[in-house]
Amino acid sequence: MLILNASYEPLHVCSVKRAVALLMHDVAERVEDSDKVLRSPSQVFPVPSVVRLKKFVKRPPRHRVAFNRKNVFRRDDHTCQYCLSRESDLTLDHVLPRSRGGATNWENVVACCRRCNARKRDRTPEEAQMTLKRRPYAPRFMFSSAYGILPNIDPIWEKYLPKGS
Repeated sequence: MLILNASYEPLHVCSVKRAVALLMHDVAERVEDSDKVLRSPSQVFPVPSVVRLKKFVKRPPRHRVAFNRKNVFRRDDHTCQYCLSRESDLTLDHVLPRSRGGATNWENVVACCRRCNARKRDRTPEEAQMTLKRRPYAPRFMFSSAYGILPNIDPIWEKYLPKGS
């Protein structure tokens, strides 16, 4: 379940149990329901997908997204940035090779399939006559990275999450 601040800013992902407890204690209000229900002997309770806290919770801003393999794959949508294939066995590629002084950072590393990585070797994309489909960039915010665990984002949540998260 997605928890929103009173300002509709995404705050956290929680369990159904936690979301229902927030609703029962009148700390949050239901914004979107899923198609699931909880049943008791006397009641049927719609399972929320998105809840919003009634009071604003102040929290420190998150400025940086951690640079790591998992987040590079998330930024690049688990797609090779040279051939656009969606492989399960992706690697990281340094656009400017490390052997030529290329840094290991957001602006120089992309997701790459093994075939394209082997073809490019220690050359630049131009030298290897390969086209980089999207220039690498440092994301300013990545919901899944900032808040942990997001194997599958509920489509209902998309309108509440920043673009590209």
